[in-house]
Amino acid sequence: MERLVEELNERLRDSSAEEILSFFIKEYNGKVAFGTSLGAEDQVITHMIANIDKSTKIFTLDTGRIFPETYETLAETNKKYGINIEVYFPNSERVERMVNEKGINLFYESVENRKLCCHVRKIEPLHRAMTDVDVWFTGIRREQSVTRIMTEIVEFDSANGKIKVNPLVDWTEEDVWNYIKENNIPYNKLHDRGFPSIGCQPCTRAVKPGEDIRAGRWWWEEPEHKECGLHSRENGKMRKA
Repeated sequence: MERLVEELNERLRDSSAEEILSFFIKEYNGKVAFGTSLGAEDQVITHMIANIDKSTKIFTLDTGRIFPETYETLAETNKKYGINIEVYFPNSERVERMVNEKGINLFYESVENRKLCCHVRKIEPLHRAMTDVDVWFTGIRREQSVTRIMTEIVEFDSANGKIKVNPLVDWTEEDVWNYIKENNIPYNKLHDRGFPSIGCQPCTRAVKPGEDIRAGRWWWEEPEHKECGLHSRENGKMRKA
């Protein structure tokens, strides 16, 4: 698998985001999916996929703690592109047990508790969403945080056993917003209120001018811990299960 990933990176190194998406949608027909958080980068990719092949699976994870504005973005996006973004929820029994044992806002107490919450509300639903998928697309960019600077276009996500593709890896924040404006792409209005990165409501705040774009996510933790587990890395490689 490592050899395949190396070959794919070499082949696609100078390709545009649209070309990267088109390649995998064609080569892995019916076995690709895009997991969207409905953030700015992901809205760009949804726009591209809708113009390439609307039958491509697009899904999102509803943790039960997301912002009302995120739901509004979901509805607006489905309507604009004539698609149906699939919604996956966490297992209710697992959530109930976790909350009753640890508390409703357990994530503020420790990194371990926060990662447990992310696992129950995000990681487990992600596994279900990708049961029949070989390749998944993400909106990760190297510029986003210190945990993502080693990201490649194509990686092997050994935790999920999938090929992971990051078509916007070299894009800047300016690139993203220029593309959104040029193509009249719907976006989460929280972005206009100082939220460059949007996750669950109790774990996301607006950032101050000059702060890192991921500073509003799990702001009480050190920067190197700020991943929910969907995109965790160790020593520059995708984290193994």
